[in-house]
Amino acid sequence: MTTGTTGTADEPPLFGPESQFGSFFDDPRWALAMIRATVLEAAHPQIGAALIDHSTFVAHPWRRLRNTFLSMRRMFGADVAVREREAARLNRLHARMSGSDSRGRAYDAMDRATRAWVVATLFESAVTMCRLSGQPLDQDTMERMYAEYRAFLAALDGDAAELPEELGDFWRYFDRVVESQLENTEAARVILYRLFDHLPAPALLDGAPTLWAAGRAVVGPLLGAITVASLPEPYRRRAGLPEMPGAHTLMRGAYLAAGLARFLPEGWINAESIIEGLSLSPGSDDPRARTVAALYARMKRASALLRLLTPLGGDTGPDPDPAPSIGTSEGRRSAREFFRQVLDQTGDGHLDWPDLAAMARELSTRLDLDEPEETRLYDAFAAWWRELQAALDTDGDGRVSADEYAAAIPSLAGPALIRVAEVLFDATDKDGNGSIDADEYRALFRSAFHRDLAATDGGYGRSTFVGDFLSFMSGRRTSTPYDPLLADA
Repeated sequence: MTTGTTGTADEPPLFGPESQFGSFFDDPRWALAMIRATVLEAAHPQIGAALIDHSTFVAHPWRRLRNTFLSMRRMFGADVAVREREAARLNRLHARMSGSDSRGRAYDAMDRATRAWVVATLFESAVTMCRLSGQPLDQDTMERMYAEYRAFLAALDGDAAELPEELGDFWRYFDRVVESQLENTEAARVILYRLFDHLPAPALLDGAPTLWAAGRAVVGPLLGAITVASLPEPYRRRAGLPEMPGAHTLMRGAYLAAGLARFLPEGWINAESIIEGLSLSPGSDDPRARTVAALYARMKRASALLRLLTPLGGDTGPDPDPAPSIGTSEGRRSAREFFRQVLDQTGDGHLDWPDLAAMARELSTRLDLDEPEETRLYDAFAAWWRELQAALDTDGDGRVSADEYAAAIPSLAGPALIRVAEVLFDATDKDGNGSIDADEYRALFRSAFHRDLAATDGGYGRSTFVGDFLSFMSGRRTSTPYDPLLADA
């Protein structure tokens, strides 16, 4: 396949840190551009339907952000082998996503024209973010960056024929799709009017719900207004998107402010460190998480002291932001809380195959499984879904409600779930000796679960591993190792 990995002696490579795209990774403007691009993707009927049916972006947006960022790093990195491996993984992932939308129109995540639109929105939003921040790209830079995005599409599809070869033709292609194909889809509405207003706290800030809610109440509507104002005018008009008074001024101010980051010393903003840090639980032994936990504890003590010194005194109720429990290995969840946080991965209020497929996808991504291991894991989850459907779907509607789940909790821990745990164990036991040794244990919990847990003495046996996984998945116990994988937002 043609991937455009090389350039002339005077040109930077199309991939790697010297590429134009690579320069955007630590740019604060890129966050605004990514939100805008995501809305334009979701407005495409095929992509919007796939997002609603299969994506975890509603229930687990921070996890989705981290995975997307990691994937883009791999795809635009300089290592050809890593890029090809990631492209193959993405293709396997998308090949499992097909169906029909609410109007009966078929969608397929492997549709080449649709995948080209995803790449087109990324490129156009990058160009737009530079223009809105007062730093428009010159023609040569724009041409070079367009070649990078076409090379990205070629790395996925084998060629980039679905995107025009010439930049001038691209703008006509982009305008045509915006005016004739984009719709006010459910996915676009969820992002603009639900996700921002109800965005769950990232794991690191989960111990301060009141503080998070207060900040979200201000920032959420502003992000929505900024995003709407930045969308192409023909789409805003056709979709009937309301604009807040002064939204265009606000939008330009936000992009200009973000663009000022170019004056900061190099290395002061590292997107990867920020995203990784937000995914850490306050209970993690990572130094960044311990620092936040210590800050929470001091805030709680200051709040208690303030209540003592307040002349009115009296009982003011429980602390709304209790300090997180550090080092607690397990607790108990209610059935509905477990259903919402762990089982309902897509956030639609029901348990069905896309939820279990999302679990398999997340495990495969975190463990970086090869195709045979990934297929075994998906097959194991598919068998578990058939078992759950037979045991819990009492009304025969093809999915499991929270009430149906709560009425038959023990049915979760059947033979199929045991098989899921065994497949995970085999994927971790790299040397196949029937025990997870210290190095394999650290790789599992550091790479997949983002925990630096002390390795077990003498190895972690199959029965113990399977028992721990089942106790989490069916016993509703919170678990330091497994929560970050399937429960964190």
